[in-house]
Amino acid sequence: MKVSPYLFLYGRCEEAIEFYLQATGGELLGKVTFGDMPDQDEQIGDKDATPQPPEKIMHARLRIGEGEIMLSDGNTDKGPASSHAGYAVSLATEDEAQGKAWFEKLSAGGEVTTTWQKTFWAEGGFAMFIDKFGIPWRINVLKPE
Repeated sequence: MKVSPYLFLYGRCEEAIEFYLQATGGELLGKVTFGDMPDQDEQIGDKDATPQPPEKIMHARLRIGEGEIMLSDGNTDKGPASSHAGYAVSLATEDEAQGKAWFEKLSAGGEVTTTWQKTFWAEGGFAMFIDKFGIPWRINVLKPE
């Protein structure tokens, strides 16, 4: 079984995809827009849902390292139901230079909540931040096994 975070970007998904791919060297595995759907009203499954702009992203998958994240614009008429609390996207590597590069690129334009530092569990480095899309992240450089 594979568990993957699913991020809703409320109209900024395309921008987030490009930003995350550039920052991590990831790979776009697939992308479907609302315009690709045959009939939004029938396909969404929610008769009260507002049809979304055809250029907005219904679903996308990115591979970052050995993991995947999924993304969507979601309902662009609504913002997040709450602040992004109770989760964070975590990237881990044994390569200190890669971890520091992820941190510097992904935190650009966001808010660093824990500066890059060595810890007892991450001798190569650890940091926490909220990216420019409001998504919380954790970067860990793990001890080699």
